[in-house]
Amino acid sequence: MTELPFSLRPPRKPDDYPAQARVRSTFDPEWPVTPELLRVWDEAADPSLFNTELVAERGGDIVGSGQIGHDDFAFEEWRYWGGLTVHPDARGRGIGSALYAALLERVRERGAREVRTMLTDQPWHAAGRAFLDRRGFRVAWERYESRLHTADVNLGAFGPLLEGVAAEGVELHSVADLAADPQRNRRLWELDWLLFQDVPMGNALTRRPLEAWLKQELDDPTFSADLSFVAVRPGLDDPLTGPYVGYSTLMRNPAGFYVIGMTGVRREDRGKGIAKALKAAAMRALAGAGGGEIRTFNDKPNAAMLEMNRALGFQRGPTHFRYELHLGEGK
Repeated sequence: MTELPFSLRPPRKPDDYPAQARVRSTFDPEWPVTPELLRVWDEAADPSLFNTELVAERGGDIVGSGQIGHDDFAFEEWRYWGGLTVHPDARGRGIGSALYAALLERVRERGAREVRTMLTDQPWHAAGRAFLDRRGFRVAWERYESRLHTADVNLGAFGPLLEGVAAEGVELHSVADLAADPQRNRRLWELDWLLFQDVPMGNALTRRPLEAWLKQELDDPTFSADLSFVAVRPGLDDPLTGPYVGYSTLMRNPAGFYVIGMTGVRREDRGKGIAKALKAAAMRALAGAGGGEIRTFNDKPNAAMLEMNRALGFQRGPTHFRYELHLGEGK
């Protein structure tokens, strides 16, 4: 049987979103991608940062998709983050190698010195890990995924915790309930940056502009404002965060489970159980809305949050590996 040739081209948007989503959803069967999410992610991207994409087409069908661009969470002009996926029915034909070579050449021409990507220890990523190993990528960081289902947790046991936080003068409100605060979004943006700087992520983090942060966080269609909670200390008037002293967010994955984004409390209010209470409040709210699975991620050095999650009932899931390819000083 004659093998169909394939070609690489830029995606045609929005027409290619459904086909790209179909291919990209095969990358990890537990984390599907939708055409709507691809559109939202494109619209939320910082236009000042470099990003480039290619699709592989064979017989009129898109069978591969790849992207590489600046890392907006840890920006350096010479650092790039990328990924590619080939549909299982089209693997073993050199499509992934062609996408990789073409995308890498584009950032090499820009003086790239480092390329990053992420894979898990799940069996469906074994071929991808081998692909990276052959090309000189090495594991540089580990991130642990943990999971729980609200039905498996005694949520009533958190009563004393929540009462203790209330006794400290801290109120827990959903992001939705704070909509009347005209400064809510800016205060959360300020708080998010304050908290992220204390998360051991192995990076010097980059602050996203307010507009980009809002598009990628609060305005993202997966964000659950009713299930995301803010710790408020009435009477406090911090010049940046006002009375907000901590928060925890939940996002709904298209597969139906929920993902914790940020959970943190400002330094002055740590050690009082507030972060744990924020997560407990979200778990209770989700249970009240019908229940579901929650997944969260913590980097290997973040022992305090890993222990907190264990105490809340989370069970260790897959390990996510950040791979890095070092290219020297570029051109």
